[in-house]
This record gives sequence, structure tokens and C-alpha cells, in this order.
Amino acid sequence: MLYGAIDLHSRASQIRIVDEAGAVLRDRRVRTTRDRLVAVFAGADAVRILVETGTESEWVAQALEAAGHEVIVADPNYAPMYGELRRRVKTDRRDVAALAEANRRGWYRPAYRRSAAQRATTQVLGVRRQVVKMRAETVVLVRSLLRQEGYRLPTGSAARTPARLARLEMPAALRARLTPLVVAITQLTEQIVGLDAEVATRAAADPVVTRLQTVPGVGAVVALTFRAQVDDVTRFGSAAQVSAALGLVPREDSSAERRHRGHITKAGPSVVRSLLVQAAWACWRSRHSGALRRWADGVASRRGRRIAVVGLARRLSRILYALWRDETTFRPHVLMPS
Repeated sequence: MLYGAIDLHSRASQIRIVDEAGAVLRDRRVRTTRDRLVAVFAGADAVRILVETGTESEWVAQALEAAGHEVIVADPNYAPMYGELRRRVKTDRRDVAALAEANRRGWYRPAYRRSAAQRATTQVLGVRRQVVKMRAETVVLVRSLLRQEGYRLPTGSAARTPARLARLEMPAALRARLTPLVVAITQLTEQIVGLDAEVATRAAADPVVTRLQTVPGVGAVVALTFRAQVDDVTRFGSAAQVSAALGLVPREDSSAERRHRGHITKAGPSVVRSLLVQAAWACWRSRHSGALRRWADGVASRRGRRIAVVGLARRLSRILYALWRDETTFRPHVLMPS
């Protein structure tokens, strides 16, 4: 068998192919395009190729798999994969040599590759998040420009900003200065409406997402984001593993009789964690959260609101996992996995 490795970069990547004895058969740098990457492995029998997970890794893996090769997308946090590589002298050629040797010896930990459907959902949610952020930043700029001239924009939703501006008396010169921003807010709002419709359609079509939305504070965006990140519920053995993968468990430094637990690890994607914290606030305020609200009240009285809401976010992640795994819906008076 032949073993390949790619030190992947956005413009040019380092490639190495070795045989079973570790002898180097090919070592070159190529442009990171589908044609070049496939061509560099052409002419050889099926190659097992190792590549670190990253922004570019999925399309590279798919292109090489379509060409008949086996591709392993590996977790870069797995230290043994780098063998005896000394990071004080780091080059692309040394990196790819370490990856090729790890591939040959089996010193790697495969990363999970999400399904195409959930990658598409993640992209839609990412686009929506960016467009909402752009509109919010534009509204902030409008408010700032008005305040510089002694005017204030009445409070209200971002979508209604153009209407509130139209009712505000101001000099013609200032209104003209704000016109491009008003146009931008209007166009961004139209884009958000379209994206929200797509999000709603995706949520309604997925029975898992429908069940997740029975939890107080969990809407379509939170449920879809959690669904897309977990992708396959069976890859986690317990609810605790899910909250750990999302970085919602405390750091721990314990030994013998000493036990010290600190802030949460913040491992994994920050987007899911942030949304779960927002959902926790909404759940806590909801009159329909039942036992969850009472539990959060108890934690807040002992340790404060901030710790309580993070603890509630952790509990929500475990509840969402349990609902998905058991194919059931939320019952407000039952305190589920902690």
C-alpha cells in the first residue's frame, strides 16, 4: 500500500507519498486546486491519504475520494500524529513528512466528517448570522452619526430603522449623508427575511429539529445549529459527552484529595455555545420551563446568575441530546439530564 499526506494551505500545499517501508516516492509542492491535487496522486495505485481537518479539508477529501483514493481527515490536536517532529523547526516539508509517517504507522485520530446536508445548513446559518451582524453594525453607525449632530434615533427593531428615520426631523444634508446606510439596512432586511424563510423551511422539514424546538427558549436557529453540529446522535455515548464537545463543562485540575474545577473549557464551536447560552436566558425567563426554571433559580441563589445560566446552557445541551436520542419531546415538569 502507498501512503500519502497533504500539508494543506489555501494557495499551495505540500504533498508526500511513501511506500510501506517509508521510502519517499513523491515530494512536491502544488497549487491547491482540484485538478492539481488529483493529478499529483495520479499514476499510482489507490493511495491512503492523510490530511488535517480544516476549512479546505472536506472538498479536498471529496475530490480525492472521487479519484479512487482513501482519504482520512485527521484531528490536528492528536499529538502522537506528529511523532518526533520538533515544532521549534517548523516547515511545510517537515510537517508533511510527519503526516506521511503518521499515516504509514497509524498514528492518527480521524476527525468526524459531517454530512453534506448539515454542512449546507451550517452555511445557510452562517450567511444569515453575517447578514444580521452587518445590519446591526449599520444601525449602530446610523445612531452614532445622529448623535454627533445632536439627534437621537428612537428605540425599536433594526428592521424598522428606516421608518423611524423617515419620521425624525433633521437637516437635509444629514439625511442625504444617511441615505446610503438606509438603503443598505433596507436591502439587508430583505435578505434576512428570505434567509429566515429558508431557515423556517429547513426546520419544519426536519422532525429532529421539530422535537428540539419543544424546549423553552430553543427556536429554529438554535435547534438547527445544534442539529448541524451533532449531525449523528449515535456518535456520542452520553449526554455528558455532548456538553463536553461543546465546551460547556468546567475545566478540572484534580489530584489525590485535591479537587479544583474552574471556568468552562470553551472547546468546540463558539457559535453553538453562544446560542445555547442565549437559549438558557430565554428558557429561564419562560413561564413554561417548569422544573428547569426552578433549578436555575436555586443555582442562582447559591452561586449567582452568570454561573446559573451557563449551567442551564449545559443542561439544555444534554436535554436536546436526550430528546433526539429517545425521539421524544420536552416535558416541562421533568428535570432531565444534568
